[in-house]
Amino acid sequence: MIPRWRAWLAGGLLAAVIAAALYFPALRRQVDKVAQLTEKTAEQARRELIPPAPVRSGGPMVQAKMYWGTRAQDGTLRAVTVDLPLSDDPVLRAKQVLNTLLAGPVDPEARTLPPDAALLAFYILPDGTAVADFSEALGTSIPSGIQSEQTAVDSITRTLEANVPQVQRLKILIHGQEVDSLAGHLDLTQTFQVSTKAAETLPAASGASSITRPIEKAYEKMKAATKR
Repeated sequence: MIPRWRAWLAGGLLAAVIAAALYFPALRRQVDKVAQLTEKTAEQARRELIPPAPVRSGGPMVQAKMYWGTRAQDGTLRAVTVDLPLSDDPVLRAKQVLNTLLAGPVDPEARTLPPDAALLAFYILPDGTAVADFSEALGTSIPSGIQSEQTAVDSITRTLEANVPQVQRLKILIHGQEVDSLAGHLDLTQTFQVSTKAAETLPAASGASSITRPIEKAYEKMKAATKR
């Protein structure tokens, strides 16, 4: 005959096992929910810290084209029309569309740029070359690979081409500095073509590049602004 205390112990252990089986799945769901809320809160805080580009007061809404990816994530870009109160100033207009591109589409699977990346500065030089300075997250948070890196740059250049006709070429900096590559593959020492019309009429370069000199001056401007 089993002593009574052993029976009580066995019953208690069985009850504990049943309670754990019921409790831990619920706990797991709560932990996952908290993690999702934390991620959303961090993303929301990041966006609130990035000041929106100034817009023309009382300006009409404009149908801007954003070039985001697709759920297939195969490098295909899709134009999405977004109503924005875009500024007439090309620099402010470029900042607006790029910040919208960084904010991402409704479908997070169609993102082309990391959610924690930010646009730090943007200039347009007299010859139509734009200089965009992004935070380090653009290179560190993007999936490494030529396709994902090329898709990111293509989404930036095509969005600028569709909304800011003054931009003909684009130089990308990371935290005010020229870097060798975006995430190990795509060469960032080059200047990317934005306007297809400008590419058709661009003369062959001879000697020192007429594009490089003003870009170097823009580097110095950005470095000075970063130090301040």
